[in-house]
Amino acid sequence: MGRSADSAFDAVLLLSFGGPERPDDVMPFLENVTRGRGIPRERLAAVAEHYLHFGGVSPINGINRAVIERLRAHTDVPVYFGNRNWAPYVEDAVTAMRDDGVRRAAVFATSAWGGYSSCTQYVEDIARGRRAAGDAAPQLIKLRQYFDHPLFVQVFADAVTAAARTVPDGARLVFTAHSIPLAARSRCGTNLYERQVAYASKLVAAAAGYREHDQVWQSRSGPPQVPWLEPDVADHLSALAQRGTKAVVICPIGFVADHIEVVWDLDHELRLQAQEAGVAFARAATPNADLALVAADLLAELRDGRAPTRVPGADPPPLQGYSVDGVVCTPACAG
Repeated sequence: MGRSADSAFDAVLLLSFGGPERPDDVMPFLENVTRGRGIPRERLAAVAEHYLHFGGVSPINGINRAVIERLRAHTDVPVYFGNRNWAPYVEDAVTAMRDDGVRRAAVFATSAWGGYSSCTQYVEDIARGRRAAGDAAPQLIKLRQYFDHPLFVQVFADAVTAAARTVPDGARLVFTAHSIPLAARSRCGTNLYERQVAYASKLVAAAAGYREHDQVWQSRSGPPQVPWLEPDVADHLSALAQRGTKAVVICPIGFVADHIEVVWDLDHELRLQAQEAGVAFARAATPNADLALVAADLLAELRDGRAPTRVPGADPPPLQGYSVDGVVCTPACAG
């Protein structure tokens, strides 16, 4: 991707959630993630075991570095890496950008969705990074949400097709995404996150040739008395088994990479549940490094001033827009 004479940006920041990279990182990382939420220590210890099952290393940072390497082939500006909850932190990344003379950078967040945790919190991360860098901090432009971008949809559709080849014909297609508390549903737009997830699931199912599919949720946390989006994927699998379903294809539509909620919650726990119920199980791959293709096209949108490229569909949910503390979304993101 070449730069125009009046380039829209002179650097790119890949912004993500973060994850531990050794056993000693696990508990401090979980404490960062849950700070202020009153999560009991025993619950953190239980989740820590999921990471320790994989040697204390979350896949997410390695995948993000692979995305960055591929993205560098599509842009002639430097690409930086910053996280919310673990090193490399966004504050350090933005400070390094300032020291390198970056004036205006595009920010690609590893979340395709709207809503507070999926979008607004990344805007807050960017603003925090700019405050850490001080008055000379670069302007940061958060790239738009991409839940219905054609490349995003096609990568998932191809993954569903590949997964379906590994189980008997007639497998039930089930899309799953991270649950959120019901109280947070309308924090940033009326049920925006779940509407976008449902819409993307519909697009991927159609692209993969499915006339029917199910939409469920997973990986809830917090006190059991606090209601979250349902049905839970494990409960839904049990219901399918009771109805005589013999095979399932699980598509983790809500996750752009194979991080811990995918490789533990689905590949380990849900797969074991399916085996015990006699249900053939296949899990569709997430985009992982192919996410760089989506990022590259969003950068081109910003550089060229193009309107968003979206898969056509009936009643599409809006793209959410911001202008906060020197952090702006691309104009096309406003909706």
